[in-house]
Amino acid sequence: MPLAEGEWNLSYSSNGIYPDANFTFGTFSSGYYLLDPTPYEITYEDVDSGDTPNPRRDGVRLGQDFRGKATISFEIGVDTVDASPTRLGRHGANLDALSALEQAWDAQAVRRRFGTPAVLRTTQGGRARRFYGRPRKAAPAPSRLTRQGYTAVVATFVSVDGIAYDDVEQVATVTMNPAPHRGLKGPLTTPLKMTGQGATKVPGEILVKGTRPTPAVITIYGPVTKPSCELVGKWTVGLDLTLAAGERVVIDSRSWALTVLRNGSASVAGNLTRASPKLPELLLPTGRQDLVLRGSDATGRSYMTVAWRDAYAYL
Repeated sequence: MPLAEGEWNLSYSSNGIYPDANFTFGTFSSGYYLLDPTPYEITYEDVDSGDTPNPRRDGVRLGQDFRGKATISFEIGVDTVDASPTRLGRHGANLDALSALEQAWDAQAVRRRFGTPAVLRTTQGGRARRFYGRPRKAAPAPSRLTRQGYTAVVATFVSVDGIAYDDVEQVATVTMNPAPHRGLKGPLTTPLKMTGQGATKVPGEILVKGTRPTPAVITIYGPVTKPSCELVGKWTVGLDLTLAAGERVVIDSRSWALTVLRNGSASVAGNLTRASPKLPELLLPTGRQDLVLRGSDATGRSYMTVAWRDAYAYL
């Protein structure tokens, strides 16, 4: 469900006995509103620079630099003043609301699983965005006001890469064979004219928006032998294997995944061809791009999907 302007939502799936979460906050209507003057703050870690000193002379030799995680901080007012006409009722309602926030921020379902992120979504300036990471700390500051139904909380969320992704996922389908040509219909008269709706794009053409390259999730469906996905002019990722009808391989280049799974479970990363780039390098640049599916398929029924979310350096 789309979020209202200024709202935030923390969500993750359940894991065994540990429950899921779908916690919305940020506005007065939610009961968990953000405090002014700074309702949220995004801070980035210092860059891990690869600079090395120049021997026997001034300055440094610039190396490869890497950016760390980003921390999103909130000051939340947990307000249950209108929950009851009595002080005891307001106090109890406030403790219940604090417990709900702490339960969502505890995130046992994801923090017990390696590499599994939670999702933090928001709408700011009419833009629906999401971050991937984990909630880290929720620190209530109880005071005399707690008994009256109000408590302030400082909460933080760590984004794995500091990138804001579009909340809507884009998916393109690419077939092995070109679309059939419908030909001409009789009776024909002169002069001949072409009628009907024109094509708006060629098969495999996509438009990647945003401000920075974004990871791709490539799913190839059989039957096909030695399939490969080519981003024309950029890279080609191939697999030395055969997929039967009904089988699939998912190549996931997102930083928290980096997997190549056959039928959702078996890793076939060892079947990547030597010419394939490393998984973190399977990025879709912004702008118009062309995708091509290659391989051996006598039936012409194989195809692939490429999914991505437009990525932004900031909200």
